[in-house]
Amino acid sequence: MSPLTRDEAQQRAGFLDVHEYVIDLDVTGGEESFGSTSTVRFAARSGGWTFLDVRPVVLRRVVLDGVELDAGLLSDGRFPLELGAGEHELRVEAEMPYSRTGEGMHRFTDPADGLTYLYSQCFLDDAPRVFGCFDQPDLKATFAVSVSAPAEWTVLGNGVAERVGEGRWVCAVTPRISTYLVAVVAGPYHSVRAEHAGLPFGLHVRASLAEFLERDAEELLEVTRRCFDRYHEIFEEPYPFDSYDQAFVPEFNAGAMENPGLVTFRDEKIFRSAATETEVQDRAVTVAHEMAHMWFGDLVTLRWWDDVWLNESFADYMGYQVLADATRFREVWTDFGAARKGWGYDADQRGSTHPVAPEPESVPDTATALLNFDGISYAKGASALRQLVAWLGEKAFLAGVNEHFARHRFGNATLADFVDSMARASADRDVHAWADAWLRTTGVDTLTPVVSEGAGGWRAKVEHVGMRPHRLAVGLYDRVAGDRARLVLRERVERDVSGDGVGFSVSGEGPRPDLLLLNDGDLSYAKVRLDEGSWEAVRTSLSGLPGGLSRAVVWNAARDMVRDGQLAPEVYLEAVRAHLPLEADESVVQAVLAFSRGAVADRFLAGRERAGALELLVGVCRALLERTEAGGEPGVRLTAARCLLRSSSDVAELLGWRSAGSVPGGPELDAELGWLLLQRLSVLGAVGERDIAAALAEDRSASGEQGAAWCRAALPDAGAKAAAWEALFGGGDALSNRLFRATAEGFWQPEPEQVELLEPYAPGFFDAAVAVSERRGAEIARVTGVAAFPHAVAGDEVLRLGEELLRSREVIPALGRVLADQLDDLRRVLAVRGAG
Repeated sequence: MSPLTRDEAQQRAGFLDVHEYVIDLDVTGGEESFGSTSTVRFAARSGGWTFLDVRPVVLRRVVLDGVELDAGLLSDGRFPLELGAGEHELRVEAEMPYSRTGEGMHRFTDPADGLTYLYSQCFLDDAPRVFGCFDQPDLKATFAVSVSAPAEWTVLGNGVAERVGEGRWVCAVTPRISTYLVAVVAGPYHSVRAEHAGLPFGLHVRASLAEFLERDAEELLEVTRRCFDRYHEIFEEPYPFDSYDQAFVPEFNAGAMENPGLVTFRDEKIFRSAATETEVQDRAVTVAHEMAHMWFGDLVTLRWWDDVWLNESFADYMGYQVLADATRFREVWTDFGAARKGWGYDADQRGSTHPVAPEPESVPDTATALLNFDGISYAKGASALRQLVAWLGEKAFLAGVNEHFARHRFGNATLADFVDSMARASADRDVHAWADAWLRTTGVDTLTPVVSEGAGGWRAKVEHVGMRPHRLAVGLYDRVAGDRARLVLRERVERDVSGDGVGFSVSGEGPRPDLLLLNDGDLSYAKVRLDEGSWEAVRTSLSGLPGGLSRAVVWNAARDMVRDGQLAPEVYLEAVRAHLPLEADESVVQAVLAFSRGAVADRFLAGRERAGALELLVGVCRALLERTEAGGEPGVRLTAARCLLRSSSDVAELLGWRSAGSVPGGPELDAELGWLLLQRLSVLGAVGERDIAAALAEDRSASGEQGAAWCRAALPDAGAKAAAWEALFGGGDALSNRLFRATAEGFWQPEPEQVELLEPYAPGFFDAAVAVSERRGAEIARVTGVAAFPHAVAGDEVLRLGEELLRSREVIPALGRVLADQLDDLRRVLAVRGAG
């Protein structure tokens, strides 16, 4: 299907005024498709041609103003319409396809009990997979949705759904919303219902997860209530919809989707196994993020997809800030700094980088727009907004936000509209210049201190590579004499950094501070370097630096130095060995272990050096378990146990843990840890198909099926590899989105036992990726380009083959973007290895 272009959208928006949709869905039929009837009432401002978007299995009827049109005119997902000026009614009857990739109307049968569940995902341009429509964000309308479903099912929609007969449901008419926000959830869902502020609230999961929702329901409802109340404290516009349901649905691609009144989440956020406090906090961030969208995106919607940041950057910033303001998760910005922010930094240093708010012409169609839902639009944009709040002050920022809502409620807006509202609320600041510097530029600024000492004092000149203004803090720390593990704050000074590429200086009397930490508190978005003296202080005393957020800034600085070839991976790991066993902040432990295991060990090091890195990480995890054995830090213990299970190469010990059902000094092996252990044994060739089948028989669940698929693909066996490759790329396309990902992730393993088996597959990867992407579409393309990329055996030849593919062949945009990113990352890996 051809993507919708910006020019086409502008022409259609100038031609049509859409009033309402009446949608009737029938999901009582077979397993492959469902019935969809949509009636659209709209006006044409003049006579002329336009088109309706619909992607059916069969288009049964199209009736315009009582006149039946030729259904055979449908071409490439578009039905042409010749209209006269004035009011019109269009009725579209179709049989629509169920999805196995999380796009459109996804159908899932739970292996735990055989029950079937549906949910829609109309995001970006997938609404025509569910109903006929004029699918673009600036043609808003009201929606009246009804559903015929099996009698025992529950149906949910954007408005309160009422059962009006056996299997028949009618949803309340919505306010004006965009087509991509329409949502339906249907199936034998288990629900927990409540009421708050006069509105019905609901939580919903499939029946096999009911016990876990019941366990977590009060925690989820408390976070929801507190965030809801906080948004009403800071926003003058009240919540604009009639209910607030949160449905946790299977095989969901994203973390969640902000459908008004019916937010859908991936159901892994209802934890079957033990979860860390950081994971519980991350779920709460997602709740707050999606609730922010009820205003940023749903009430006021972008006009075209160049302004994705108006949705995602705001929701990301507000999600963290509101959670910190209103819930027990007061230190949530530490997790943002330790983990989330790196997503933005990495994306911003690739060839595919783009401004937070790109120029409209750089987003010419929906296929291009999809590529910008990345670390720049989320993490970098949120960082830019945090910097804006630090610069303007929260009062002026919120005044601008509230003016924006008031001026554009139930309508559409652009970057210019938002900046104008901010400028009116803060007349003493040049917000337009700030927006140009922060939102229209690419790349990461770098701040590097050069410290000198003289008679009676010291001075640090900070070099600024980049052109953005910054407001940030500089932390000056001293080591406590005789105690290698403690740093104490001498002073924290604030600085405004100009946007002309000129640095700044910090100075003082007496000896220099042992650690000079730029961007202490992490208020700005920039890479910061550590001078030689500061690195020495970090090397000996990092675990004694007060404040988890300050330690996160240091760990991120070290991370960037490794990625940029300025710090050897082995030196980074020595800092991990010295200080992570003493780290109490769970977010920092998780982020550092994730980078150490996933990037340093598996990418930047190879052969004997990789084996040494894994051995070091096993020792660090054992030390963390030993330190926390008395209790009190269950999240740190669980994080250490997970990394230990993924990193140990001692087969006898791993088998002993499996037999004992626990990690010595650590937690018992629940379902998640059991699969992690079996995955590691599969990679090492210590188990086989019989063991995997037995584990699946004990855990006949969606997670169990994914775990088994991962393990089978990971076996160092020629037959197992051939079977996994055939399942991924052979053309049968039977794997759902989640099983495809699990198989891809299991396939490529950098262990010595695997490399000889895997090397013959690498040359065929790129052709296979192109073919499966063309058959299965954007979501499978993205998963293929990331999870199925041959990192385990990637070197100069894989780089050459990938570059040749992108240079010589046309691929769908979703695949082209992720492959370009993977090749950029591979160049960085090869440079780091070469520097070593």
